[in-house]
Amino acid sequence: LRSIRLMNIEEFFETCQAISEDITSDLPFDESSLVFRIENKIFAMVDLDEFEKGINLKCDPERAIELRETYNGIQPGYHTNKKHWNLVIPNSDVPDKLLKELVQHSFDLVKPKSKKNK
Repeated sequence: LRSIRLMNIEEFFETCQAISEDITSDLPFDESSLVFRIENKIFAMVDLDEFEKGINLKCDPERAIELRETYNGIQPGYHTNKKHWNLVIPNSDVPDKLLKELVQHSFDLVKPKSKKNK
């Protein structure tokens, strides 16, 4: 029997913050909707009270469709442009490794081109 380890909001927060020292986070919509930004561009959104319901992440439109067809835990974005955003449900059939990759992918899509890491 293998033990199941669940990702939590703190681990997700650390995953986002670890990408770049320039990342900021705030609550622009209400007391529980946390967003992560790079130079004021949002790349991740999560409800602090309902983390398990999903994380909105920006995604390349073609990859978004492919991911949605592969994983039950990846759906069109919630309250976002469904072409460019996915709702990724943590602790579902989406492996933590892929979730972390998708956070990085979302960041890469919105980060300023002039500060691209070489």
